[in-house]
Amino acid sequence: MAAARVTPATVDEYISAFPAEIRSILQEVRATIRSAAPEAVEKISYGMPTFALDREIVHFAAFKRHIGLFPPVRDPELLEATIQYRGEKGNLRFPLDQPMPLALIGRIVEARLREISQPSKDAERRAASPASQAPTADTAAGRRRS
Repeated sequence: MAAARVTPATVDEYISAFPAEIRSILQEVRATIRSAAPEAVEKISYGMPTFALDREIVHFAAFKRHIGLFPPVRDPELLEATIQYRGEKGNLRFPLDQPMPLALIGRIVEARLREISQPSKDAERRAASPASQAPTADTAAGRRRS
């Protein structure tokens, strides 16, 4: 019977579980993300190191042959720069046998910060809908508006 996998509690715990060569790469990626998003909080989400600031900015993880970066890049200016790293679902795969593109990772994090700082289309629609307006005396008393 296989041993159960234990989800790490911290980013340090996650990184320490890898061989020294991979730990070094993970620390570089972590430092790059931290530099691009200094106010972000580190946590483990989906079993991966994650940086968040109100919302999740990025996740990264080590795999057998690559370092993965999630979520997919949506910034039009970065699409071409990331095309060679795209996996089947758009998430990025940086091969371990190639230099880690740390400057590109920094640009991706900066783009994600811009993306998450903009209100979503759904939030804009909800704010503009009549149902989101402040209640009137009738609706506060439980009566419907006609």
